[in-house]
Amino acid sequence: MLSFVLFVVAVLLVGGALFLVASLLLGRGETQLPADPDRSPVELPDDRRVVADDVRGLRIAVTARGYRMVEVDWLLDQLAQTLDERDAEIAALRGELAARSRLETPTDPGAGPADREGTRDA
Repeated sequence: MLSFVLFVVAVLLVGGALFLVASLLLGRGETQLPADPDRSPVELPDDRRVVADDVRGLRIAVTARGYRMVEVDWLLDQLAQTLDERDAEIAALRGELAARSRLETPTDPGAGPADREGTRDA
């Protein structure tokens, strides 16, 4: 019975020591300074539209606990802004197309090219 108690105490001491060493090595907080929100190493083109290959080529810095939240938030904001701009442009082009098709379609369904030719012969 005494050997079992010593074994349990030894396991607890070794486990506690490993926990202490891991806590000291890994720390409890962010060891790196937070990224500057105005500047991100993730770059998207400013002189042209973002295309799928630009997004596929992005590489976000990995930290001990995953990706840097500031960079991911910045990237998602940029992609959302690009999608909003494209949606607005698509809506404007669809509206322009609908306006052109309304102007080009005759309002009188009976007034077709055959009626116009008949008036020339008379």
